[in-house]
Amino acid sequence: MDVRNRREFVKQILKIQSTPEFVRNVCLMAHVDHGKTTLADSLISANGIISQKMIGTLRYMDSLAEEQQRGITMKSSSISLLYRNECMLR
Repeated sequence: MDVRNRREFVKQILKIQSTPEFVRNVCLMAHVDHGKTTLADSLISANGIISQKMIGTLRYMDSLAEEQQRGITMKSSSISLLYRNECMLR
């Protein structure tokens, strides 16, 4: 993506994020070992941040070294993602 297109894309994202009717806040909660981190990795992959091959192994939201070493999430994390919906980009 060239610089001009990237700027336009960023403008669209900022417009979407500043329009409350387009914002959705989601919390993933489930019992231990029920796929929360894998689901988060899948959503992150759908946004092109990580590759599909890394889903479930990268543990993108587990930022602490101990979380990565032990393979468990110990601290909550947040991220902004975009769901592409044509009516939002008009």
